[in-house]
Amino acid sequence: MAALLLWLFSLSFLAFPSYAKEDYDSLPEPYKKGVDMALEKLNSHASILHHFLFFKSVKKSEFEPGFDVKYIYHNFYLKATKCQKGTVDSSGCKFRNDRPLIDCVTCYKTFIGEIEEQPNPYVHCVHRPALTEDMRTSRAERCNDLGYSSGTPTLLLSTGKN
Repeated sequence: MAALLLWLFSLSFLAFPSYAKEDYDSLPEPYKKGVDMALEKLNSHASILHHFLFFKSVKKSEFEPGFDVKYIYHNFYLKATKCQKGTVDSSGCKFRNDRPLIDCVTCYKTFIGEIEEQPNPYVHCVHRPALTEDMRTSRAERCNDLGYSSGTPTLLLSTGKN
């Protein structure tokens, strides 16, 4: 009986993977565009060897001053997979648990759902163990400056969505 319970328990780990992936597809479209921007920037580095996927959101906020304009702030994690960098179909890629998460912040202005070139979108990604308090402060300042350059209230004081 104990062996049967142990076998059933081990099967549950196969049926329900141990990672808690928040589905990229469930993100609202403006946030997906920011994740895509971060992944594109990450994949441009020669030192990156693995395929990364969106793992989960830490904080989301947006400010909508009107006229189809939105300011988006998104702090999220990317996680390495067992697939090689450049993998096109990532549906079979399983997360690696032997690599640190990458903590990313994106903030940008959208107009009618498209990311505007001005002010310049901000993307900052770093392995979590290397993230310092100074980096967090710098991120917040850069995102706040993005809003102020257009004469809007600060992004980090806007209504958050977790």
